[in-house]
Amino acid sequence: MEQLPVIYRDEHLVAIDKPSGLLVHRSPIDRHETRFALQLLRDQIGQRVYPVHRLDKPTSGVLLFALNSRIARSLSDQFAARKVRKTYLAVLRGWCPEAGVVDHPLRDRPDKVADRDRTQDRPAVEAITGYRRLARAELPIAVERYPQTRYSLAELRPVQGRKHQLRRHMKHLGYPIIGDAKYGKGVHNRFFREHYACPRLLLACSSMSLVHPVTGDPVVLSAGLDDAWGRVIEAFDWHDQVLHC
Repeated sequence: MEQLPVIYRDEHLVAIDKPSGLLVHRSPIDRHETRFALQLLRDQIGQRVYPVHRLDKPTSGVLLFALNSRIARSLSDQFAARKVRKTYLAVLRGWCPEAGVVDHPLRDRPDKVADRDRTQDRPAVEAITGYRRLARAELPIAVERYPQTRYSLAELRPVQGRKHQLRRHMKHLGYPIIGDAKYGKGVHNRFFREHYACPRLLLACSSMSLVHPVTGDPVVLSAGLDDAWGRVIEAFDWHDQVLHC
């Protein structure tokens, strides 16, 4: 049986480090998929689990579940009230500013498959993301039209959890996330696949902090980075920045 890495578990909560490429639950967008975090974790721990938030399929990192419906409602309320603090790591094309805030409302456009009965865009909703540059790299390689190519390691903190919020906000800022097939730059995505054996979206939920819904104690959940991330960090000598972020 496939085992998911459990990073926290008690009688009320369980959190895993979701691998990139794994759906949280069934979706009409990926009809061919047969592996889902919800079912895999349920079978692994032998009890029902309740998702309280989501991570995009290509995003890895902290994924939290409740172990009963009452706890799920309580956690969902924390997320809705923006009391859960989430931190992501991302590799961006270009040298982004040292720090800043993207305050850019996002419109939820209908998906051709999942929203086939909805033809209208929903109104744009508030979406705010804080970011901080942790490190920079410049390579003497012309990936595009310039003789050098620049990348940033950034810490991203979304205030909300809109669909593709971080990916869309980084594109809006002008520094798309490496490996993003939808909002990124294909030439850079190919460069990372070919030079660093990194075929994934370089976006990971590295930590999450919340209040335990039963004890009231603070809970901090942390997830590691996979081998593809590790090859990029090694190549760009970003060990110290990742360690202390």
